Amino acid sequence: MIQLQRYLVRLGAVLGVLLAVAASSPTAQAQELSCRVSINYRQLSGSGFTFLDELRPLVQQYLNRNTWTDDRFLSEERIECSMQIIFQEDITLTSFRARLILTSRRPIYGTTQNTNVLQINDENWQFDFSVGTPLVFETERFNALTSVLDFYAYIMLGYDYDTFSELGGEAHFQKARRILELAQARRGIGWDALGGTRGRAELITQLLDPRFELLRRAYFAYHFDGLDHFITDTNGARRTVLDVLSIMQTLDQDLSRQYTIDLFFSTKFQELTAIFQQSQLSAQAYGILIEVDPSHLTHYNNLVQ
Repeated sequence: MIQLQRYLVRLGAVLGVLLAVAASSPTAQAQELSCRVSINYRQLSGSGFTFLDELRPLVQQYLNRNTWTDDRFLSEERIECSMQIIFQEDITLTSFRARLILTSRRPIYGTTQNTNVLQINDENWQFDFSVGTPLVFETERFNALTSVLDFYAYIMLGYDYDTFSELGGEAHFQKARRILELAQARRGIGWDALGGTRGRAELITQLLDPRFELLRRAYFAYHFDGLDHFITDTNGARRTVLDVLSIMQTLDQDLSRQYTIDLFFSTKFQELTAIFQQSQLSAQAYGILIEVDPSHLTHYNNLVQ
């Protein structure tokens, strides 16, 4: 029942009347994210940076206690995610350059397993932090630290909603773009659209580009029609995932190597190998995978061994 309720929250389908009944129960409303945060400052020179330990609970509370949408979430429906903040350089005693590694997950229907929906490595985060610095939730005002958290919170929500309904994450991606625009107006570091770097600007630009609508629809098919039906209809689910790979192949040929396409494969390559291993479709899947994602050839070779 909990799984069904989560689907209804995402889908907003005709069964909304059942969701309304569930929402009227005495269950408390929860926030949308359940994120674990870790901090690593071992690369910084000197021993005066232990105050950075304060940042971990602050970021974790910021992500998990603020409300990001108007939807109701049960505690069991919160989006699981993890965030690693790896400090790479101390520019001053309170100004830092950091790397952000972000992973979000969603459950696979009918199982106790989760699937990684998104894995991002952002190496261009620069912000100030000192003892006692509060993290203020104000998405309409640029802040070098919290605006990155806001941006990726909405990115995670957008991706998650896209896996439960076609283009379901549109509103959240639009909010992420608004944060990008505010940051660019303030000339924030790491928000530049120039230079071809695979960063925040390129990510949200592609997600909202009509040419990539097929990619977002493929995310829904992969998760909802593929993974969520894998237990009940394994062969049908594999064929659905193979169709998704064909879409990715077409997009890759039409649009060349693009950030969002590469994100799909860097997140899913191990799962894709497991889906097709020792199946009748393994050779077909292998042929597509080695063309569109040669960087993970070692893993895909298991499909033909």
